[in-house]
Amino acid sequence: MKNLKYIVSALMVAFLVYIFTFYIDGEMGVILLAFVLFAPLVSLGFALYARKNVKVSIDCDAYVKKGGKLKVRVTVDKKNSVPLAVLEIKPYVSEVFDKNIKTYKLSLMDIGENEFVFETDAVCGGNGEVGIKEINSCGFLGFMKFKIDAVPQPVSVGVIPVIPDIKASSALVRSIANVVATTENEEDNETNMMFTSNTVPGYEHREYVPGDAMKRINWKLSSKRSVLMVRLDEAAASVQPVIILDLYRPSGADPQQAVIAEEKLIASVFGLINALINHGIACTFIFRGDNEEMYTISVDNPDYPPQILLKVLAVKVIEGRRVDVSALNASACACILATTDAGASFAPVAESFAGSNNVNLLGISDRMLNTTAFPLWYLDDDNNFKLV
Repeated sequence: MKNLKYIVSALMVAFLVYIFTFYIDGEMGVILLAFVLFAPLVSLGFALYARKNVKVSIDCDAYVKKGGKLKVRVTVDKKNSVPLAVLEIKPYVSEVFDKNIKTYKLSLMDIGENEFVFETDAVCGGNGEVGIKEINSCGFLGFMKFKIDAVPQPVSVGVIPVIPDIKASSALVRSIANVVATTENEEDNETNMMFTSNTVPGYEHREYVPGDAMKRINWKLSSKRSVLMVRLDEAAASVQPVIILDLYRPSGADPQQAVIAEEKLIASVFGLINALINHGIACTFIFRGDNEEMYTISVDNPDYPPQILLKVLAVKVIEGRRVDVSALNASACACILATTDAGASFAPVAESFAGSNNVNLLGISDRMLNTTAFPLWYLDDDNNFKLV
């Protein structure tokens, strides 16, 4: 269709030259005819030469806050000082940004680098992408266009969502805290049985010093002694609840609706993590990284969640890919399966936790389909976790 438009334009120019030559001014018509024939050939040469002699690169910040503006710099580097044709560059952005991006045209007459900067609004939290969709070398008033294959790789950009402030009184937080407290009591009883009359339980603890992991703090003993006491054994690991993030996007899903659901789940998960940390409860966080690699991170410090959030936002969501829990040690006291889709395809993940106690789902709304036997929670508009 594009080629047809250019052919029609060329025929119209030829028709006008013919009319001018044979019916208006023959001498001037011959000059125009020579120009019309010569100029396209010269322009064609410049346009073809430019295809192999320009390099386009794109650069921007790796992260931007939701509601902010992302500035993207596009640079065109000429490999020599020969004047070239006009370059047509079509940038694009993914669904987390405002997609109203115009096409830019640069004249390559100047020596050295040419660049332009465009801005786009970050409208939704999650992983986004900025890139160049198409580059064309244009000639002869735009009638000629030749596609340049050397398109730069797109840039991954994380849009940082607003993380809600979840109160410790929220039902889901209280539920997890109760499970952790019960598990700690059971471990304390088992530890006490290990000692003879010549030993004392204090041997397994010492006072907290800055830098100790929060997961090793024995909160019950600390409250009795009015000073933070840290476990010296490895038993504290089983006291940590596990939070698993499954950003699943079905094949063929509407990208705009998908990023909204993913933002909702990310905000809910990190709101929960912050609430647990503020309540003195460390947790283990699991999510899928690039190349199907699974990340397992112990979150036992208030400074960790913002850093982990950036790691999550740096990972591109791939259609049809779920979190892999096959190698997970299901010895945790509680497990939160956070997913954007608990439909039929969620069965392999759910089966890994069959028979486990204290497993809950965290979804995006009360209308989300739940094909499992696990309780489903969601974060409402007042930043309270509600049970469906």
